[in-house]
Amino acid sequence: MAVYSSVLDMVGGTPMVDVSVLSPNPAVRILAKMEGQNPAGSVKDRIALKMIEEAEADGTLTPGKTIIEPSSGNTGIAMAMIARIKGYPIKIVLPENVSVERRQLLEVFGAEIILSPGEEGSNGAVRRAIALADEHPDWAFLYQYANEANPRAHYETTGPEIWADCPEITHFVAGLGTSGTLMGVGTFLKERNPDIKVLAVEPPIGELVEGLRNLDEGYIPPVYEKWGGPELLDGKRIVRPRESIEHTRMLADGCGIFAGISAGAALAGARRVASQIESGTIVFIVCDGGWKYLSTGAWTDDIDEVTERAKKIIYF
Repeated sequence: MAVYSSVLDMVGGTPMVDVSVLSPNPAVRILAKMEGQNPAGSVKDRIALKMIEEAEADGTLTPGKTIIEPSSGNTGIAMAMIARIKGYPIKIVLPENVSVERRQLLEVFGAEIILSPGEEGSNGAVRRAIALADEHPDWAFLYQYANEANPRAHYETTGPEIWADCPEITHFVAGLGTSGTLMGVGTFLKERNPDIKVLAVEPPIGELVEGLRNLDEGYIPPVYEKWGGPELLDGKRIVRPRESIEHTRMLADGCGIFAGISAGAALAGARRVASQIESGTIVFIVCDGGWKYLSTGAWTDDIDEVTERAKKIIYF
């Protein structure tokens, strides 16, 4: 067993678990990339560390400088953890209707929370953070939606890990949020094998699925365009809130994987792909663990109540 000098050395290198028992097609294998194994508990550890390290290298971030970042949860938690270790003050702009666990974790790591209107969702947090960064040019605004360290982190780590562990991959499925995971992993995999299909999971227009966005609702992450998203993606799968919750429960019931709601959405997309192809190997991203969402009752309450609650609480 390795001994690490810091928890930052534990970022990446996550395992994959075979969940083919959930595949609707016996000729299609489905593998889950377990990003909740990162030290701050999510796939966002990768981009948070990369953005901060690159900002230090280019002089954007200097000792004692304040970081500001919009987040609905996981990126903010990861950045707060790293900022605490490295000694940077940090302010996270957070929609007021996120689950209580996310606020508590940010407080554990010493972040100052700036609330934005819940009805505006993550887009409202982005707008508020941009305005504050303009008002305070002395702060470091790393801006995950436009920072190319975001997809680059996945191009340099997540993609190579998947390829090393599963060179037979035929399809990669992930949720569409900042688009960094899809862009970075997808670009890497297609460079190795252009026949690999890269597919995004997104919610219908006007509906909330945790951590995901629909690009037709007016905000397209700059990294999506910079990394050639329209050309890179081979398709999208629409997943609704109830379906996401059902598949999150399916992961726990069928495989013992206690994951966040966005993992359910990604599994739903992966299973839909599996039902539409003759054979292959699908890898999907389990963004985080379920422990940050226990207060939502997503696993224990009536599913109709949970689905209705999802309209008011941002679960991811």
